[in-house]
Amino acid sequence: MAAPMLRRVSRGRWLGTPGQSGVLPLGLRKAHSGAQGLLAVQKARGLFKEFFPERGTKTELPELFDRGLAGNVPQTIYCGFDPTADSLHVGHLLALLGLFHFQRAGHNVIALVGGATARLGDPSGRTKEREALDAERVQSNALALRQGLQALAANHQQLFTNGRSWGSFTVLDNSAWYQKQHLVDFLATVGGHFRMGTLLSRLSVQSRLKSPEGMSLAEFLYQVLQAYDFYYLFQHYGCRVQLGGADQLGNIMSGYEFIHKVTGEDVFGISVPLITSTTGAKLGKSAGNAVWLNREKTSPFELYQFFVRLQDNLVERYLKLFTFLPLPEIDHIMQLHVKEPEKRGPQKRLAAEVTKLVHGQEGLDSAKRWCTQALYHSSIDALEVMSDQELKELFKEASFSELVLDPGTSVLDTCRKANAIPDGPRGYRMITEGGVSINHRQVTNPESVLVVGQHILKNGLSLLKIGKRNFYIIKWLQL
Repeated sequence: MAAPMLRRVSRGRWLGTPGQSGVLPLGLRKAHSGAQGLLAVQKARGLFKEFFPERGTKTELPELFDRGLAGNVPQTIYCGFDPTADSLHVGHLLALLGLFHFQRAGHNVIALVGGATARLGDPSGRTKEREALDAERVQSNALALRQGLQALAANHQQLFTNGRSWGSFTVLDNSAWYQKQHLVDFLATVGGHFRMGTLLSRLSVQSRLKSPEGMSLAEFLYQVLQAYDFYYLFQHYGCRVQLGGADQLGNIMSGYEFIHKVTGEDVFGISVPLITSTTGAKLGKSAGNAVWLNREKTSPFELYQFFVRLQDNLVERYLKLFTFLPLPEIDHIMQLHVKEPEKRGPQKRLAAEVTKLVHGQEGLDSAKRWCTQALYHSSIDALEVMSDQELKELFKEASFSELVLDPGTSVLDTCRKANAIPDGPRGYRMITEGGVSINHRQVTNPESVLVVGQHILKNGLSLLKIGKRNFYIIKWLQL
């Protein structure tokens, strides 16, 4: 296989109009061309944190976007997602929302799944090496991530339209170009453009080299491959901006330096903040505190509740970060909250917006209308319209049984077949002493025969509760 071709290209640049003064450094937000500029708005919301490079380029970053649209030339922005798990999580949402905001402004965005780079493991922000994943596992995870990204993009397109012309949303996988590469050819062609001193100076590398475990060659080369991803997308898609978490700035800098050295062109990086737990730990799979976006791992109800339980001192910031709501509307929501904090209005609005984006209208309805009623208000009507999957999601720790309804089946028979009570007198007393309920209704007669519509809901399910916290879901067969 031929070595990768590295080409110096000359792309058109936007030049100022005669007499126009130069743009001030990006670090001074007032340099932007008006309060409604895309970058200024997202900086004000807190979604865009750092920019690289901030100064010294022939075309400034705000200029690239504002004049690009004025000249009818949309830009292309990408963000990478490594398939180290089979689902995205809440920690990925801010980068995705960054892409969506660019798309809504008429620019084209690329979500890049790292089907190749996941085999190496990104060392950024980590104190030890990731657990190695075999090729088959990475391939399976990559497929799941591509499907998840496409579902999120579809929800965004269908449920959050704003009447403007949007750019495209494309999902790619970097294994498409790396599987064509030969190692020696790649190192000979690409490796010569990287300096060891620069690579070693990155904070992610320094911290790992000083750790007891050290750093593997595979991890060390990760930034080289991420830089090449940027170069590949620049060459084939005209991508000039990479979006990433705050811990990705070193990798983004490697991409900038590589592209500038090979082509003479300027590219840019934008970082988004990292979402942390109340203890300050980064939310994610490695930290063991991930809130997943796949409903099989975190149900719509659980996702909804994650945001409903948010502390008051965080909710305004999260409304700005995780929603498309205009800032004046967020201000209004917070003013109402000051008057009636017990209603948790901002938290509920935040939870609704995020759940709708992730799971669609059906997922939001399931979480907000039915699940909340079923769990907190003991609503039998809510239970009756739920599927067995939704019940399992809501009562995640519940035992699930499929039973045949024999004629004359009693409350005692049901509890024993579901292994909900012990055999003998003790189990019998648990019922007579009021420790058992079916579908939120207490039952005290062990010999009562089950009645369809009372003990068995219209959907063929029964929710059995023993004590205060032990739930059992029963799906009745052959009704």
